[in-house]
Amino acid sequence: MNRLLVANRGEIACRVMRSCRALDIETVAVYSEADAQAAHVAMADQARAIGPSRASESYLRPEAILQAAADTGAQAIHPGYGFLSENAAFAQAVLAAGLTWVGPRPDSIRDMGDKQRARELAIAAGVPVVPGSDRYETGALDGIAESAARVGYPLLVKAVAGGGGIGMRRVDRPEDLQAVVEASQSMAAKAFGNGAVFLERYIPLARHVEIQVFGFGDGNAIHLYERDCSLQRRYQKIIEESPAPGLPSATRARMAQAAVDLCRATRYQGAGTVEFIVDAGSFEFYFLEMNTRIQVEHPVTEMITGRDLVAMQIDLARDSLPALSQDAIAAQGHAIECRLYAEDPKRMFMPSPGRLTVFRPPAGMPGIRVDSGYREGDEITPFYDPMIAKLIAHGEDRDTARRRAAEALRRFEVEGIRHNRDFLIACLEHPAFAAGDVHTGFVESHRQALC
Repeated sequence: MNRLLVANRGEIACRVMRSCRALDIETVAVYSEADAQAAHVAMADQARAIGPSRASESYLRPEAILQAAADTGAQAIHPGYGFLSENAAFAQAVLAAGLTWVGPRPDSIRDMGDKQRARELAIAAGVPVVPGSDRYETGALDGIAESAARVGYPLLVKAVAGGGGIGMRRVDRPEDLQAVVEASQSMAAKAFGNGAVFLERYIPLARHVEIQVFGFGDGNAIHLYERDCSLQRRYQKIIEESPAPGLPSATRARMAQAAVDLCRATRYQGAGTVEFIVDAGSFEFYFLEMNTRIQVEHPVTEMITGRDLVAMQIDLARDSLPALSQDAIAAQGHAIECRLYAEDPKRMFMPSPGRLTVFRPPAGMPGIRVDSGYREGDEITPFYDPMIAKLIAHGEDRDTARRRAAEALRRFEVEGIRHNRDFLIACLEHPAFAAGDVHTGFVESHRQALC
């Protein structure tokens, strides 16, 4: 493999290209009309236009991406995260075209992309799951009231397909169930082309903890420790860290083993993330889902382990990854990632597209990494996710990493659009966060102090 096409844009496209440069692999960028002058296009060795600005007419068109690979002589495709990264049909088409797919096998993507099927596989592997129901297709709600009673209120209605909280809604009362299910089915059908949903018990005071795994496709797998992703807004992660603060060592070990067991049982191949919901009181944990791709928050793991996860993905795909054992994966210190968005926290976090008239990440600070797909003068368009950059801080302990992150954010100069920099600083410096009292309701609980 000497030329790889990155089927993505922005920050993750630039991130993959950095690893390719270190591995002496040429890169091909694809771009929409809105991204013709984007940083990832300038960074690549070659670039090909694939359509209009809307993602549905460009980055979500498998045929355009495959044609770009053929035109440029690319031998491999890395999907990044989002867009087509968890599309089993696209992965299959890449392989059918004789190209190398830098990711898990299509059957793994398909199995884990169906949350109901993923639950079944987790149960078979001995992994604890949240009590839930069977699936309910659009318009087929027979028996759902009885299922809800067995699951118990409050409960969540969740889309079988997709992610990012789309189609996920809480129900507190039986009389609200049918209306919420129908709304969730409609939303899921529009977003994913699949309106099926299922019910899952809601855990009121919960933490969201995930395990970074890496499988070798032969029944062997390792983990690269956990990430706590509990600070969220509308099920979207805001701040992630590792190690998870205050998590008992026994819980941490059992969770990591459960994630590895699932990978081994399914003969998983490549990088992935097994996500768990953790009861913040009892520390009991339950399987939520598995993401069959590199995660937005993967730099947290890279900072504490010193491992390049993207390079590991590529080396595995080209059969050049050295043998790795669990004993070889060591973690040092603490890392925290903050997602800097073009949005206005004072206006319900509304997106704030516009031109970055000033964009100057902090420079020369120890333990600080900034990943971005933007440069000063670039335009943030309304067509894509409004994340501007990720700032990751590493320190010998959590408090050092936390203080470094806050100071680095203060030095991060961003003008021309509204952004959530001060909101992130307020989160980091809130006494509850400083004490490690994190849970998925943190932002709502402290909204007045944070916004």
